[in-house]
Order: sequence, then structure tokens, then C-alpha cells
Amino acid sequence: MIKKIATINDLSGMGRCSLTVAISILSVLGVQACPLPTAILSNQTGYPHYYINDFTDSMPCFIREWAELGFEFDGIYTGFLSDAGQVKVIENFLEIFKKKDTLFLVDPVMGDDGKIYSGISREMVKSIMQLSLKADIITPNLTECCILTGIDYAEVVQNAKSEDYLDIISEVCNKLLTGNVKKCVVTGINYKGINDDLDMIYNAVLENGEISFIKSANTGGSYSGTGDILASVVCGMVVRGKGLYEAVELATKFISKAVTDTYNCGTDRNDGVNFENHLDMLIKENNT
Repeated sequence: MIKKIATINDLSGMGRCSLTVAISILSVLGVQACPLPTAILSNQTGYPHYYINDFTDSMPCFIREWAELGFEFDGIYTGFLSDAGQVKVIENFLEIFKKKDTLFLVDPVMGDDGKIYSGISREMVKSIMQLSLKADIITPNLTECCILTGIDYAEVVQNAKSEDYLDIISEVCNKLLTGNVKKCVVTGINYKGINDDLDMIYNAVLENGEISFIKSANTGGSYSGTGDILASVVCGMVVRGKGLYEAVELATKFISKAVTDTYNCGTDRNDGVNFENHLDMLIKENNT
């Protein structure tokens, strides 16, 4: 039987992110993505301007219909939320659809580079923090990790050139293991270790009480949607019974290849990464 994941995220017409990314990646991993939109956008919010249609009032209609039809899910995966009130809707969704073996993954979309995204209110931050505590796995970037743990981002990254930086990161990451959270991935840690020839991006993986790091070369800076790609690969792989480290390792290689392609093509960062030409990497994984 093909696994099903309820994918609760926004749909952006332009800019490879959110549901556009999740549906593509989950599909090639052999998992059925079942979208529940939180908002419909003309383009993702990194562009100079955008149109957004908030979907909060329509989300309960999806839940009602799915419940009446008896749908069941192997995973529930949340990303961008457009209103703090959506957290209560998702909590209701969990009460109905989350069973003992249903994976619940939260990508706590709140900010990056030490700043909260425009349009994310304090109320929204509190709501996302509340939702994250209910997750089995969370996938914050370093900024979101600091928000969730109440640690000053600037104080953390000021140590980025010290040899014990990853030890400092480990201490911060371990504070995420609270509430229901037993596993997490912290992405986008910029660091050049003593054995690194190039600037690198590290992803921290916390699993079974241990932390490990997976790194790739920092090619051309950051691009929109890479966090969505990683969370989608992780959710799809784990639902299929794979280990978290294995999932993050595959996601890191996939993103690195797509980012290098994107950089060489001169693609605007708001357009996201050219991942489409590299989906064969995930198809091969699905066939193993």
C-alpha cells in the first residue's frame, strides 16, 4: 500500500517552495501527498510583493469531508501557516487523524538569518512554538531553533569561527527535545571547520539521544525553498521506515546538487532551486 501524508502548507504559484515542492518530492519517493492548503499565494513571500488568499476558514471544511470519507494518514506534515488561528485547526486535525503510528512532522516556518519573516506576528510565533511541542520530528533552521529555545541568535553565531562552534550548536539543539519531540533536524548552520577546504553548510541530526552533523559545500548562498525540500524528503523517507540520519543525508546530497545547478544557471534566489532535473536521485531511493 502506498503511504499517505496529509501535507498542510501553502501553495505558491511562483517560487519553488511549500506544496509545490512537497507534492513533487513525496510523489517520487513513492508517497501520496494529500494537500491541505493554509493559503494560496501568487508567489512566495520573498518576492518584492505578492497576493495571498488566507485559507483558514476553508481548512475545517477539508477536515470534515476527509473525516466523513474515512480517510487515514501515515504522516501529517505542516509548514507555512498564514494565521495563528490555524494552529487550533491543526490541533483538531490531529485529534481526528493522528493515530499511534502516525508520524507528525512540523517545519516551524518563522524566520531566517536571525530575523523573523515579515507577516509573522508574536502571536503566530507563540502558536507555532505550541504546535512544535506536539511533533514527533521538527525541522527548524538555526534561526527558528533559537526562537524555539529562547536563545539569542546573535550570541550563537558570533562563535561561528571558533573550533568549538559545533559543540555550542549541539547544546542549543538539545534544548529542542522537549514536549513530544524526540527527533529533530536543524538546518542551515554556516561553518568552516578546521578540516574543511570550503565554507560549508551543516545540518544537525538529533536522534536516539545523539547528535551528528551532515555537511555540504556552501555554493552561492541561500535559496528559497531548500528547507521545504529537506522537510519533504525527511517526512517521506521516515514514513517509509527509513532512519532520520539516512533521510537527512539523502536530502543534503539532493539539495547540494540542485543548488549547484541553480547557481551555475544564475537563477534568482526567490525562484528557488532547480530540483526538477535531479529527482532521479529520489526515484532511485524509492526503488531500493
